[in-house]
Amino acid sequence: MKYSAILGNLSNTCDRFLSSGYKDQPSKEEMFKRAASIPEVEGIELVGTWDIDKNNVKLIKSLLEEHNLKCASIIPDHFGQKIWGSGSFTSRNADIRKLAVTVTKEMIDIAVELGCPLLSLWPGQDGYDYSFQGDFIRAHEYWVDAIRECADYKKDIKISLEYKPKEPRTHSYIARAADTLLLVRDINRENVGVTIDFGHALYAGENAAESAVLLAREGKLFHMHFNDNYRAWDDDMIVGSIHTIEYIELLYWLRKMNYNGWYSMDLYPYREDAREAIAESIEWLKTFEKWIDLYGMDKIDALIDEGSATKIVHEMRKLITNKI
Repeated sequence: MKYSAILGNLSNTCDRFLSSGYKDQPSKEEMFKRAASIPEVEGIELVGTWDIDKNNVKLIKSLLEEHNLKCASIIPDHFGQKIWGSGSFTSRNADIRKLAVTVTKEMIDIAVELGCPLLSLWPGQDGYDYSFQGDFIRAHEYWVDAIRECADYKKDIKISLEYKPKEPRTHSYIARAADTLLLVRDINRENVGVTIDFGHALYAGENAAESAVLLAREGKLFHMHFNDNYRAWDDDMIVGSIHTIEYIELLYWLRKMNYNGWYSMDLYPYREDAREAIAESIEWLKTFEKWIDLYGMDKIDALIDEGSATKIVHEMRKLITNKI
């Protein structure tokens, strides 16, 4: 188990009702210090322009080394600037599409310098809002061309597409695990795969465990983000604060499918202490893993083979109430 956290989760996360946020903004140095103080955290995810750019690579590299942290992934900023308002990789404007690729290549260069193996792309502005606004054929072609160019730039760096059903657009072009996998198949590059965000999967009406197996069977499950929500919105809450049995099932199947990537925390603790929220999320994941160990993989296999709903619920109740 390799645990990491998105560095920005430790900052002053703000919402659309209070753009100044509910907390004071810490320095980069303070955020790294907080991250390193969380038990089990070994890695950090960095967001382009928010956390890292070509001007501060040496500073970020020194902070990673100082706190004995690895760069788990870099998330290029294809969502937080005005220029991406009508899309990045799928923009109707060829110059903007070209810029999206250029930004990605710059982040790939930075990843190489930091010893980071993966870029996780969340192109949140690539989608549409109204009927007849989306050009589904051209958008798919734009995706394929752009991501192929990025993937071929440095083939030893993995590129992982993170899907989400909506927000900031009302419809995202990569909205679910299956349609993202179809896109990845058409891109047809070994170093291109998919990131599952547990909250995005819930929001999309998926069972994250099933989605993980779908992608892992194809060798395309590259990265995982962990959080929680009520399924109606991407709330990015503390892991395990809402869903329990679904998390146990997900971790069982990740183990079953030999997932060996990062277990990365992606929270937005607007009002909560960010360090404590991330630490508690990791403790929940560790608890779920302990429960799986306590019950035993073989016994879970047998439950699945039998397929009895009442027995499964009965055994899960015994497990989480320490009656095994």
